Amino acid sequence: MDLKNNKGNIEIIKDADGKNLVIVNDIRFKGRRGIAWKEVESYLKEYIGNYYEILETSERIYISRDLPDEFCFSKDTKALKGTNAKAKANAAQAIGELIQIATNRNISEDYEKKHGNRAKWGWYRYDARFALPVYSETAVLERYNIFSVRLLIRHARDGKLYLYDILRTKKETSKPPRQ
Repeated sequence: MDLKNNKGNIEIIKDADGKNLVIVNDIRFKGRRGIAWKEVESYLKEYIGNYYEILETSERIYISRDLPDEFCFSKDTKALKGTNAKAKANAAQAIGELIQIATNRNISEDYEKKHGNRAKWGWYRYDARFALPVYSETAVLERYNIFSVRLLIRHARDGKLYLYDILRTKKETSKPPRQ
């Protein structure tokens, strides 16, 4: 399955094991000293009001106003360093594709009850994977680094599912896909 977004820099492929993988071919958010999370937040605001469908379950996942702030300034994001922080920032470009390939649904209650009606019917967690290119100093593509993430989705009082955050951004140690 090769789905391309309208920008042409993101595609969904199957890896050697037959699992879906989102390829992000453009490194939009760069930085040696850290990520400009305010820029990422501004970029994510463009998604508000959209929805995407999970291919595996046909569930619609909506993007609401709480995603940009939570994505950029959550405890999970603040704990990220280096490559994983850069990966999460650049995953913002592929929100729709990550939702489409989400798999392994896990449902849990709002245990701490701190979200009230915003997650009245609990939380869904899904797994997804994406790859970012690694370039040489002369701008030649060397390989892709693969990352796994956990999509945190709240089941709101209105019955809709909303992407709340992307958690556990972690570089995989598996063999990267070939060009």
